[in-house]
Amino acid sequence: MEGKLLEIKNVAIDKLNSAENLKEVEDVRVAYLGKKGELTLVLREMGKLSKEERPIVGALANEVRNEIEDNIAKKTKDLKNILLNEQLKDERIDITLKKNNRVIGHEHPLQKTLEELEDLFIRMGFTVYEGPEVESVENNFDLLNAPQNHPSRDLSDTFYIDEKTLLRTQTSPVQIRAMKEHGAPLRMICPGRVFRSDEVDATHSPMFHQLEGLIVDKNISLANLFETLNIVVKSLFGDEIKTRFRPHYFPFTEPSAEVDATCMVCGGKGCSSCNNTGWSMELLGCGMVHPNVLRNCGIDPEVYSGFAFGMGIDRIAMVKYGITDIRLLFDNDARFLNQF
Repeated sequence: MEGKLLEIKNVAIDKLNSAENLKEVEDVRVAYLGKKGELTLVLREMGKLSKEERPIVGALANEVRNEIEDNIAKKTKDLKNILLNEQLKDERIDITLKKNNRVIGHEHPLQKTLEELEDLFIRMGFTVYEGPEVESVENNFDLLNAPQNHPSRDLSDTFYIDEKTLLRTQTSPVQIRAMKEHGAPLRMICPGRVFRSDEVDATHSPMFHQLEGLIVDKNISLANLFETLNIVVKSLFGDEIKTRFRPHYFPFTEPSAEVDATCMVCGGKGCSSCNNTGWSMELLGCGMVHPNVLRNCGIDPEVYSGFAFGMGIDRIAMVKYGITDIRLLFDNDARFLNQF
């Protein structure tokens, strides 16, 4: 019987060593340690042994059982580790895997120009105001002293929603709202989008960005306007830039002027970029606030005076960065934006 027990142990261990999966290990356990297993059947025959042989065979049988169980436990653990490693390998995320670098965006030249303008005017003591893009005809035209037959009121120039409502054609209505609410003295700028029924080309767009400024106080003169705008232009484009004020007409200012700056390319000497004039495109319009506008907002023009100015932020950006086509500002072309 001792030989039988040793044979059972050796065969069981050999089968365990050659087992390739957990099912084969379980089959070995059942075949040798189960209720009808070979070791169990041998132990049932111990009653036929003499009193002297029973302790010896019993001790050997327990040793065989323990050794088989230890081998089963070890084999089971090894196979489970193999399965776990295979699972980890299949589900592994390689955090070292090379990938395309994330593309970092660039600040839009329009936004850069707007922020630079706002910072400049805030340093000069102006307050930033905002207003609605859908505006009343009264604020956009009537209170700004625009005649009823003024071309800007035509359907060919303005987007009307109904007879009394439109998409604002300028940010001047924000000035009207501010003067009616706060009165004088007042020092403000109002940037934002405006809308006009223009054909799209290199210098025109039906939607563009404008920044208008207004100062209303006692003893404000044309000299204050010129000096303020000279400071603005030189701060934006450099101290060597010169300005030119040309007489013009705006219904809400009197007198009025348009402002040009010397060509950024040739410095005023004349080149192909400025058609040999030495001057860049018109930068902005300005003038002394018309007394009727002050009066319409409840401000006494006999006590207060003021000046106003308006500039296209898109146009300032084009001059500042040498952009020749306004459509580039709205195309969202990364090749263009990456230059800024």
